Parts: sequence; structure tokens; C-alpha cells
Amino acid sequence: MFAFIEGILVEKNPTNVVISTHGVGYDIYISLYTFDKLKDLSECRLYTHLSIKEDAHVLYGFFDETERKIFRHLISVSGVGASTARLILSSLSPEEIMQTITSGNANRLQAVKGIGAKSAQRIILELKDKFTKEDFSDSAISGISQKDNSYEEAVAALVMLGFVKSASEKALDKIIKADGKQPTEVLIRKALQML
Repeated sequence: MFAFIEGILVEKNPTNVVISTHGVGYDIYISLYTFDKLKDLSECRLYTHLSIKEDAHVLYGFFDETERKIFRHLISVSGVGASTARLILSSLSPEEIMQTITSGNANRLQAVKGIGAKSAQRIILELKDKFTKEDFSDSAISGISQKDNSYEEAVAALVMLGFVKSASEKALDKIIKADGKQPTEVLIRKALQML
């Protein structure tokens, strides 16, 4: 129903924010990841997901589209509700969640309060293929990693070495998706093996 809500941050709490836009204040539930990104902002745009139940209409907000996409994948898993998905997003960054699920690291998921062994295995089983096949490179990896200096430095170095920027970024996205954030020299070395 709402793709995003943009406006003035009237209230900021670790679990929810109130955004005022055109005279309407929207109370939006958020994760700690989003709260951290909003700390210094007075205005923002949150990508939203409306959860409708018999007794409540709850609006969830996400700092970027990747976080919302992961949230929607998580709630598609049997036994994982919106509150649990938000708790996972509060405990791990979107990048860490993708790495945890694609690598099959059930122990890391179990470290999240309320996630037991069976739930962790179910999440991995149902989402591993989706996260592996789905192209998160534009939003998740590029969006998160381009803010990381080592990523930008690696792209610049590869371009200086004569490689095409888009091909360099694609190689680095694959490396970061598989292995996580790494120092510039490690990223460059691994990318050179792929290009």
C-alpha cells in the first residue's frame, strides 16, 4: 500500500519513529539497523511494509530497499513473523544476514534471541537458494559496500589497472557477497583472479 514515506523525523526511538509528512504523523516500527542510520538525520525516506492483522495494522520502515527485501523474505518463512524478522534485522546487518544464510551458518542465526535450532535451519533451507540466485548486487552489496572505503579504493585501483569499472564492481560484489568486507589489497587480489 505504501512504497515509502518521506518527511520530517518528529520522534526517534530504537524501536520506532514518527515521520510527519503533509500534516500526518506516521508511527513506524524500525530495526536497530535503521535506527542507527537515522541517528543524525532530521528528515528521511523510509521504505515501508504494511502488516495487516485482525487486531492491528502495523507499518514497518526500512532505511533501504535491501533491508525491506530481506524482511519480506524472512516473513515468508513458516514460523517467522514480522517481530522475529525485525529482531533478526536488529541483531545483524542486512549484509551479515545474507552472508549468514548463504553460508549456512545456523549458529549465528541461533545467537538471535528467540531463534532456535529448528527455526535457524528452516530459514537457511528456505532462503539460501533465493539469496544465492537473487541479484542483490545493485541494492544490497553495492548500496552497503560503496560506503566502505576499501570497496571504493579497490574499484579505483582496478580501473587504473585498465579494467572496466562495471566489470570490476561486479567482481567485487561477488567477492563481498561470498566473503564479506575485506581490506582493499585482498579485494584487489581476489578480483584480479576473476577478471
